[in-house]
Order: sequence, then C-alpha cells, then structure tokens
Amino acid sequence: YWEESGNPDGVPVIFLHGGPGAGASPECRGFFNPDVFRIVIIDQRGCGRSRPYACAEDNTTWDLVADIEKVREMLGIRKWLVFGCSWGSTLSLAYAQTHPERVKGLVLRGIFLCRPSETAWLNEAGGVSRIYPEQWQK
Repeated sequence: YWEESGNPDGVPVIFLHGGPGAGASPECRGFFNPDVFRIVIIDQRGCGRSRPYACAEDNTTWDLVADIEKVREMLGIRKWLVFGCSWGSTLSLAYAQTHPERVKGLVLRGIFLCRPSETAWLNEAGGVSRIYPEQWQK
C-alpha cells in the first residue's frame, strides 16, 4: 500500500514507518507542510494496509529497499528526501546506502541501528515481550 498527498510539484519525501508490523497512519503526514512537500507514505510488506498482512515470506530488508525504489520509479521521482522513524530509520539508511544517487537527504527519528542491545530488547524476554506479551509469544 502507498499513498501520495501534498503538493504534486513540491519537494518529494518518502515516510518510512517503524515496526516491525506497524503501518503508517494519517498522522504521519503531520511531519510535513503539504504546501511544500510531495508526501509519499508506504505501508511496508506485511504491515498496515499492505497485503498479505503479517507475512514474513519474501520480507527481508533488501525486499523492502527494492519496494521503496520501485515506488520511486513508478512515481517518476528523480531524488527524494527519505524520512524514517524507528525501524524506518534503519530501512532509510539501508535504502540510502543502496541508492545514494536517489537520496536528497535523510531525516532519522528514533533511530534503531540493530545493535546487540537493541535486537536483544526485541528478541529476548524482558524487552518488547513486556509490552506485547501475547504477540511476542507468537
């Protein structure tokens, strides 16, 4: 799923949400002045309104980077700002390293770098499992 809003002739920006599993919400547009920016928001594979929901098959970081690039190509955007929150910041960095010629700049918020302490918080008892115990068990 993807959507576009704001000024069609404005500065193109893509918003990459956090996760895993989260999706973009209308509030995500609030980071950008719609008179200035051409706002592109995607729900990453398996997230939000993208289908199939919660699917892990063919859902690697590199699959997501390829999806972002496909959206850019489809929309005819030469270069854009890449704005990422949490997991979206990690994905933003991976995209920028893979396609530096397509990135005007990066805005990273709530940066998640997959350091051992961060992945332990996600994958081991006592971290995210305290917040979402039922989902973590799955």
